Amino acid sequence: MTLASRLAAVALASLLATGTAFAQTAAPAAKTTTAAPTDKKAPKEHSAESLECSKQADAKGLHGKERKKFRSECIKTAKAGTAAPAAADKK
Repeated sequence: MTLASRLAAVALASLLATGTAFAQTAAPAAKTTTAAPTDKKAPKEHSAESLECSKQADAKGLHGKERKKFRSECIKTAKAGTAAPAAADKK
């Protein structure tokens, strides 16, 4: 082989090597969403007891830990009050 043909072969090989180095890679597959994550983001329906206790806490001007404690106790007593007559109806 002559010097010119060797240089041509090296040039061709280097072009092929750099072409693959700069080639675009395939885009990653797009993530598909399922129905489950959208269900998690859906707002929860609040019970009548919860809404009433929130109104009472607003009227008292409660915030933070005091509001949370008041609402928790209020909802428990409201549910206990509605559950007792239902239990009496079963007897």
